Order: sequence, then structure tokens, then C-alpha cells
Amino acid sequence: MLNGELILVILIVIGLLGRSPIITTAACILLIIKLIQLERFLPSLERRGLEFGLLLLTISVLVPFASEKITWKDITMVLQSKVGYLALLGGAIATYMNSKGLESLKMDPQMIVGLVIGSIFGIIFLKGIPVGPLMAAGITAVFIKIFDFILK
Repeated sequence: MLNGELILVILIVIGLLGRSPIITTAACILLIIKLIQLERFLPSLERRGLEFGLLLLTISVLVPFASEKITWKDITMVLQSKVGYLALLGGAIATYMNSKGLESLKMDPQMIVGLVIGSIFGIIFLKGIPVGPLMAAGITAVFIKIFDFILK
């Protein structure tokens, strides 16, 4: 059986080959944590890391409001166009799917293995951009519902 360090090194190599700095950096940080024997923090990272990441992501999305790059005029223009309404709908559906993804990950944490491998596959072979495990888990949750519906 492969140990954690070897799997992390493999993920680093795959991340480099797939030009995914996020996977590479995350695997490097976890490898450093293991090598300097700070593994006692891994459960906290696992438990709170997703929340912290979501907080940082939300902050980055809200920066244009704080820096006044998005003004009231921009907001009212969104509410006056077909594209704006579709963007509102797309954002609402995406966040709903993300919540379903979070629920799925909490219920079945092993799912992350398939999501990571699928993301790596998508990066390397489909020239995709990884946007995070929540959306991938949300899409997976929809696939599971469809699959269950078809089988019943």
C-alpha cells in the first residue's frame, strides 16, 4: 500500500504535468506538514479547511464591491438585461449545487478521491480549469440523483 508521502509526491508530479498550481501547492503544503511532523493539525485542516477556503473565496468575490469597481450603476444594469437575469439564475443554481456538493462530501468523504482524479483528468485531457471540489461534488450529487431515479 502506498503511504501518504508517496501519494502526495505523485499528486505534486501530476499537478505539475497537468499545470495545476492549486493541486501542486496543496500537495506540497501537506507534504511539508507531514515531513515536519505536524500531522496533529491535519484533522483541524480537514474539518475547517473547507470553511476557511470558502471564506477566502467569498472575500475575493466581494473585493470589487469594497474597492468600488462594481457600482450601483453596474448592479442596476444587471437587473435590466437578459444576460444579467441569466447570470443571476446561473449564480443561484451554482451556489445551490455547491451546497449539495458540500452535503455530499460531508456524507461521503471518500468521494473526494474520485473528484480529485476526475479533476486531474479534466485538467490534463480536457484542458479544463479546476474550480474546486464543491462544484464537482454538486454535479456528482446531481448525477447520483439521476442515476438513482433511472434505476428505480
